[in-house]
Amino acid sequence: MASSKIIFIFLLFLAHLHQHTFVKGDSSLIKRTCKNTKYYNLCFSSLKSDPSSPNADPKGLAVIMIGIGMTNATSTSSYLSSKLLSPSNNTTLKRVLKECADKYSYAGDALQDSVQDLANEAYDYAYMHITAAKDYPNACHNAFKRYPGLAYPRDLASREDGLKHICDVAMGIIDNLDW
Repeated sequence: MASSKIIFIFLLFLAHLHQHTFVKGDSSLIKRTCKNTKYYNLCFSSLKSDPSSPNADPKGLAVIMIGIGMTNATSTSSYLSSKLLSPSNNTTLKRVLKECADKYSYAGDALQDSVQDLANEAYDYAYMHITAAKDYPNACHNAFKRYPGLAYPRDLASREDGLKHICDVAMGIIDNLDW
């Protein structure tokens, strides 16, 4: 639970970073790119704080956001897997946690596939893989809904929102690449 709070706070911190923590470099491309996304502040702060962004073209900025999404998905999968190790006799909860860990792992895989798609300039496939990654958390949420006695953890809900927002930003960037 403590690690999920730290990650949530980190995501909030990224979304609200101020200029003094940014890397040096021209931010006009990042601003123009992020204006075309659903979550400008998340986009701008994430890209501006990445040291490789000043040298990136729009496709490179998309890859940076996808990398942030992969980190989120992997971290969430690991977090859920660690919950499986806690002493509990609730086999239903453990089954759902395992299913959710798998879904977030699949989200990471889909995001990795989207990076390869971008490298191949297969933007429609990249978009499709990011859309899939964005949807995997819904499958996790729905797994909890199947069992009325299981509450969907708040920390997992914040991780879900984080991944969805990151995916929205990446898709917004890809929307503006020359297809």
